[in-house]
Amino acid sequence: MQIDGSSVLVTGGASGLGEATTRQLHALGAFVAVFDRDEERGRALEAELGSRVVFAPGDVLSTDDTERAVSGACSLGPLRGLVACAGGARSSARTVSRDGTPHDLGLFVDTVNLNLVGTFNSVRMAAAAMVATPSSGTEDDDGERGVIVTTASIAGYEGQIGQIAYASAKAGIIGMTLVAARDLAAVGIRVNCIAPGTIGTRAWDQAPPDMKQALAAKVPFPRRLGHPEEYAKLVQHLIENRYLNGDVIRLDGGIRFDPK
Repeated sequence: MQIDGSSVLVTGGASGLGEATTRQLHALGAFVAVFDRDEERGRALEAELGSRVVFAPGDVLSTDDTERAVSGACSLGPLRGLVACAGGARSSARTVSRDGTPHDLGLFVDTVNLNLVGTFNSVRMAAAAMVATPSSGTEDDDGERGVIVTTASIAGYEGQIGQIAYASAKAGIIGMTLVAARDLAAVGIRVNCIAPGTIGTRAWDQAPPDMKQALAAKVPFPRRLGHPEEYAKLVQHLIENRYLNGDVIRLDGGIRFDPK
């Protein structure tokens, strides 16, 4: 897929991995629709990057908001890409706490909704718009209409103590990858997933330095936290390499999470 001149929707695109992706794709000539709940950051990014970026405020769990974001992306040009970065962990808890209290069901449901359901809502809506987009028509385009990249976490493979909700949600995104790729193969849409390890986004700015140093020391190589730009460069490769489909790629420096 040619990034230059194509329209891409980035959910959670105003901060963290999403912001790095927005900047990377914009620098490569893409039109980018930034879909995010943070209106202040979204408007600032739109103003900074200029006419090829449009901010779409809203929630990935809202069908109406997501439809508006997809429409905004389509208004920029042929919708060829979705990068689903929206998600996160609001809190953590054990399945049963030390005092015998069971995990709060609402917290579990909210975490699964934010990560897994929100990702699926973005995928289904963006894919439906891509179906209406013709392939480029060139001799070697393979009939490709678009590319979807979702974001899981290595916690989906080896979640730590207290991560039952977050790990379950991210494991769901991992499990969705191959099925979505098979579902959408007939209409020329590829689907891949990135499972990051510990990436040094702004969310880590408030963490104690010794905590960050301890995490970095567990990474085999390079012995540091990942950079958001490294995630964005992998997104670029997944978009451009037509033979990558139905894959989940760990971006973690070789780390495997300990139980705690």
